[in-house]
Amino acid sequence: MPAPRPNILFVMTDDHTEREIGAYGNPLIHTPHLDRLAATGTRFQNAFCTNALCAPARATVLTGAYSHVHGIYGNSEEADAVETLDPKVATFPELLHNAGYQTGLVGKYHIRQDPRGFDYWCIHPGQGEYFDPVFIENGAQIQKQGYATDITADLALDYLERRDRTRPFCLVYQFKAPHRPFTPAPRHGDLYAEIEIPKPASYDDDYATRRIAAEAADMRFDISLASDYDDLPADLDAAGRREWIYQRYTRDRYRTITGVDENLGRVLDYLDDEGLADDTLVIYTSDHGYFIGEHGWYDKRFMYEPCLRIPLLARYPRRGKAGHVAEESIVNIDYAATILDLAGIAAPATVQGASFAPLLQGQSPTDWRRATYYAYYEDSWRLHGRGDEAMAEPYRYFTPHRIGPHRGVRTDRYKLIEYYGEGDYWEFFDLREDPDELHNRYDDPQFAKRVAELKEELYGLRRHYGDLP
Repeated sequence: MPAPRPNILFVMTDDHTEREIGAYGNPLIHTPHLDRLAATGTRFQNAFCTNALCAPARATVLTGAYSHVHGIYGNSEEADAVETLDPKVATFPELLHNAGYQTGLVGKYHIRQDPRGFDYWCIHPGQGEYFDPVFIENGAQIQKQGYATDITADLALDYLERRDRTRPFCLVYQFKAPHRPFTPAPRHGDLYAEIEIPKPASYDDDYATRRIAAEAADMRFDISLASDYDDLPADLDAAGRREWIYQRYTRDRYRTITGVDENLGRVLDYLDDEGLADDTLVIYTSDHGYFIGEHGWYDKRFMYEPCLRIPLLARYPRRGKAGHVAEESIVNIDYAATILDLAGIAAPATVQGASFAPLLQGQSPTDWRRATYYAYYEDSWRLHGRGDEAMAEPYRYFTPHRIGPHRGVRTDRYKLIEYYGEGDYWEFFDLREDPDELHNRYDDPQFAKRVAELKEELYGLRRHYGDLP
């Protein structure tokens, strides 16, 4: 007798990092429900995104494909350059729906076109708001009172309660949080006030060996992020001002994430109470990582570890091993492949990832990937300085993200980055010796052979994924 098809709960946050989860080793933040998910499922230690930007990352999650396949390269921040999710590239909710699943989407979506493949959807327009947010419910605008993170959980629970109990469900459950402006619920406003959050090792980076990073230095939290805080004391010197912003910024992120954790717990409790937990695949992740003071920055986009790495927790008791820690390299193109595999649905040719279902049981395929490919396409150099009149609401380009197109390859030890929009400019890092990526060794004769090998690897991955001119 074939195994029953699992229910699917896919949970995604915006700009969350593995470094802000207790189960990943943070002793300060309170995330009992994320930790519970890790303890009862699998914690992936090496999960990565393909493009550290909201819209393309979300399109990749839905399709299991890179940007050049699904058609979303950036955040469509220019009024005359709105990108379309290719209608010929199927999403995993569409495929599940066609196979008899009931499908729902609640929370943040951040793709310009209406969602595809969902019986029910209720999403933020654009970035959405934290308080009394507007939603678009199956095409109709509504407004709900309260805090967005709580409301998103309310919508998820309402969907689950109204579901057809004779069919499996897939609920895509996505929080706006902890996206800027990092706004916690009032009940969490004083949380973490008494703790001092340590600074990352690269906090005082001088960018001495990395030209592109130096030129992007206006994305530092103590420069362009300062405008978020109208209560910043005026009598602080430069060092004191920087310290105040860092502590406030990180505490607000922790507070906002605590709200996410609470509301994840509400839905996990529902699965337990309804006897659904054993038959439900739960995946928790984020669209990409984020700088939390590393290199003195906030935001994402770069191929550096803080924004390349993403949290990934997965639990499916019917086919899983509780408390397992997986070291294999996972990429967000793998989510769709895994979901379809466990649902017994053949993945179309457009799905470029691999199912990590065996890893949930502690089984490591011998042919698992040894290197990951990253491709960032948006030309923020060109956008920098553009006036508001050139930008479309609600995606106005509002911060100085000065980063050009780049791509790269990462192995378990080395990373090579090509900034192809800036001429022939490369970075190479030995991650074992330099985990904070402070020292570009591209021109070091000691690594010439390794650099040449990684260039070949990069070209091979581009050819493999079809990302060539």
